[in-house]
Amino acid sequence: MYLEEIIEDIYLENDKFECKSVLNRDDIVGWLKSIAGFANASGGDFYIGVEDKTNKLIGFDRKAVDNERNYFNNIVNEHLTPRPQMKISFVRYEIRNRERFIIRITIPESSVKPVILKYKNIPSIFMRRDGFTNGATYEEIIEMSVKSKNTQYDILESDIKYNPEKISMLRDFYREHNEGKELKEKALQSMGFYKEDGYLRNGAVLFLDDYKEKKTEVQCSVFSGFNKGSERIVTINRYHGNITSTINYIMDFVNQRMNHSMVKLDDTRKNIDAYPQRALFEGVINAVAHRDYYLDGTQIQVDMFKDRLEISSPGGFYRGEKLGKTYDLSGIISKRRNELITNVLVECSVMEAAGTGFDKIAEEYEGADETHKPYIYLSSDHFTLVLPDLTYTNGVEDSSVPVLTFVPAPKGTQLDAKILSFCYYQAHKVSEIAEYLGVSDSSYLRKTVLGNLEKNGYLEKSKLSRAMYYKTNHDMVVLE
Repeated sequence: MYLEEIIEDIYLENDKFECKSVLNRDDIVGWLKSIAGFANASGGDFYIGVEDKTNKLIGFDRKAVDNERNYFNNIVNEHLTPRPQMKISFVRYEIRNRERFIIRITIPESSVKPVILKYKNIPSIFMRRDGFTNGATYEEIIEMSVKSKNTQYDILESDIKYNPEKISMLRDFYREHNEGKELKEKALQSMGFYKEDGYLRNGAVLFLDDYKEKKTEVQCSVFSGFNKGSERIVTINRYHGNITSTINYIMDFVNQRMNHSMVKLDDTRKNIDAYPQRALFEGVINAVAHRDYYLDGTQIQVDMFKDRLEISSPGGFYRGEKLGKTYDLSGIISKRRNELITNVLVECSVMEAAGTGFDKIAEEYEGADETHKPYIYLSSDHFTLVLPDLTYTNGVEDSSVPVLTFVPAPKGTQLDAKILSFCYYQAHKVSEIAEYLGVSDSSYLRKTVLGNLEKNGYLEKSKLSRAMYYKTNHDMVVLE
């Protein structure tokens, strides 16, 4: 049997569909890029259990088709952001009196573009054209961003009716931060908490007492040393609830585990927290307020290390700062990504009406030396606030580039150690390696240096889309 025998509306010449006999576990990028490409273009249908090119039905039995669907969902959630809005259905047919199923996945054009495929920490953007999926061009990426139908998630209308009895935790949060005053109904109406017909906005749903979905998920971890790559994890906790309970959860987690130290100031002894309460609270509030709630399968990361606390929030700053690291917290400007959520937090007196509040964090560390200055790292898909531990004398260690020990490579160069350290935690393109080294992207770097390290097994080379990436082979080096 063939696909056109059981699917009436299929057009064989149409380039908006693709078939796979089974999802390849050894090459997930090979089929994931098709899902991303459809979402970034004008949509399409993806069939599993159908032979490619011939459209011959392979199918699954009832148990196998359910397993295949679950595997598909798990991989998509892990590697595509934002997750495309898809309709997944089973198509039943019979052959030789046996029940069989195929999976039909309908992917509409994404309202939030670009959909990014991230594999082995390498992000890629794909586009569907003329029946094939390839890497998106620079012009296509710009066009996707400009023409994106993206509307702020939190102001979209939900299908949940407003019930004043279901925001008791928000009312408690308001009283706690407003000297016992009551949150007025008029304030909720004025900020658009719910529409005239009584339906809540998406952002309002996140404040409900019984909210249990994973849009608000956080992961809090404590590491015994200076980085995630080589140190033992002391504890790791996950939590998701309404926004106010999430804020309280993070604060409690850090406060219960942070260090304290007695210092002598003006002939008096004073107890110093590792992280000033005001700075910690501002960091948590901003992570919640600036989070991209479109990005399913992500979480706010709170990581405690020996020398610092890192608070990472999904989504780069909304139409704001350029990428990179900055110590100038007061100078950071970002437009609001979540108008309603921000308005609620402002109404609760835990966030400034204007600005990000990062200047308060800078004020709390004003007397600290250079190794104890907080900073923010801005990337395309997240931003991270780093608060140094004031009780750790040495300040923040530079753990982004580790120190390695290794047997020198045959015909090695003076650049080898820096390259292997730079590529230890994350794969990098040649252009990124050249920029880090402060040298030109030359044939000498590619062939004599990188080529020699790859030839001798110190670097592993992989190709994703059109770019070549290099990552250090951990078996050939030892972390100091």
